[in-house]
Amino acid sequence: AICSCDCDCHRNGAEMKPDLTQQTQQEKPARKTLKQWLLEYRLALIVAAVDLLIWIFAPAQAAPVMNNTWDYLIELMVIIIPVTVLMGLFEVWVPKQLIAKYLGHESGWKGILLALLFGAAPTGPLYIAFPIAAMLLKNGASPLNVIILLNAWAAMKIPQLLVEANFLGPSFMLTRLALTMPVTILIGWLIQTGIKRSGGLD
Repeated sequence: AICSCDCDCHRNGAEMKPDLTQQTQQEKPARKTLKQWLLEYRLALIVAAVDLLIWIFAPAQAAPVMNNTWDYLIELMVIIIPVTVLMGLFEVWVPKQLIAKYLGHESGWKGILLALLFGAAPTGPLYIAFPIAAMLLKNGASPLNVIILLNAWAAMKIPQLLVEANFLGPSFMLTRLALTMPVTILIGWLIQTGIKRSGGLD
């Protein structure tokens, strides 16, 4: 009886080992192919190729071009890294249900006003807004409110409005704002309608 039990245990253990090995192999992330790597970093590779061509065929202009490329790279790294960290913390700390409630499909005019405020309040270049918009869209925000946020970031930021009023006058700034705001909402609505008709998002 003891031998039979031991044999069963050994047999069960032998059967379990391949399963564990297979599970471990499945959990390992697949390595990216060279094609996938080139596709992912294609923009950086294009910039590097253009700089190289300028250095070969127009060496007189190579130094300022490469300096500009380096300056933009440093600026991008200094801004994107903190933004990425904040986005990660935001995803952990802010529940998806909260984003869906205040910026989702059912948020109505409250979501539109919040999107306008979130887009107009921050400072910084527009490319910061794209990863933020992608994160909001992933966590339940509607395309309408995401497009409004992007448009507000591009054309209705509060510091920008203050500078515009100082140089072009308050009446010009208010007139442009009054025209830009409804167009921003209309663009967001049209894009969301197109996405719904194409079946891209719920």
